[in-house]
Amino acid sequence: MIKVTEIFESKARTFSFEFFPPKTDKGRDKLFQTAEALAPMADFFSVTYGAGGSTSTSTLEIATELQKRFNRPVVHHYTCIKHSRGFISRALEEMRRCNIRNILAMRGDPPKDEPSYNQGPDEPKFGYELVEQIRYEHGDWFATGVPGFPEKHIQTPTKALDSRYLKIKQDVGAEFVITQLFFDNRNYYEFVERVKQVGVSMRLIPGILPITDYPKLVDFCNTCGANISQSIRDTFESIADETDATYKKGLEVVTAQCQDLLDNGAPGLHFFCLNKVEPVASIFNALTID
Repeated sequence: MIKVTEIFESKARTFSFEFFPPKTDKGRDKLFQTAEALAPMADFFSVTYGAGGSTSTSTLEIATELQKRFNRPVVHHYTCIKHSRGFISRALEEMRRCNIRNILAMRGDPPKDEPSYNQGPDEPKFGYELVEQIRYEHGDWFATGVPGFPEKHIQTPTKALDSRYLKIKQDVGAEFVITQLFFDNRNYYEFVERVKQVGVSMRLIPGILPITDYPKLVDFCNTCGANISQSIRDTFESIADETDATYKKGLEVVTAQCQDLLDNGAPGLHFFCLNKVEPVASIFNALTID
């Protein structure tokens, strides 16, 4: 299986789709059906990893099966919180045995039932330490990506500090970035410029979340720290209780967002598809891609 960085060498733009591990067999079947429909559009897939490793086994199983079925590289998300360095070493070896070549490395959030969890002495405390361990133990076997935050990480005091943290991750071996969701493209463009100013040269792939349920979107953004722009509020608050109207308008708004990003040089799009074919397939098919 190839690394996504090898794809980057030959493609100025990539299109990718993110899944989460479902809790039921029916959900797993639906995920693979979704992947089958999206595979013709996809340069790669990614699979998320639960807080404290709560989905560690299913993440690896799904990532491995996706690669086997669809011959697309899968980026295995991996967090280091609640994991000792020895545990991480064993997990990396298992990924390698399963021919996983790509990792999105991050610190991660504590489990919901342990919100004040503090890492122990043998646990990496920061995402850059996980990147360091991956590089130290496996050289260039893995293509290692990290998350990026156009509006800065919710726990980072300033954008300037957020930029420096990303540069540190690059310095220890990170090779690409998938950003957190955002709705105002000016935040992405400003992010690109501010991290370039401190020497970040990695590919910065914008993360895209379709808008299908406005109240749920508000709740999610309150949790992750993403800002809902005033234009989005003005567009969706008045139709928040109208499912069909929200879906139709969301399709229109997010398609326009994606086209603007591509027209202004974004190196592709990474869709948080929530294990569903639609609306991401319709958004993708409506784009003009040079």
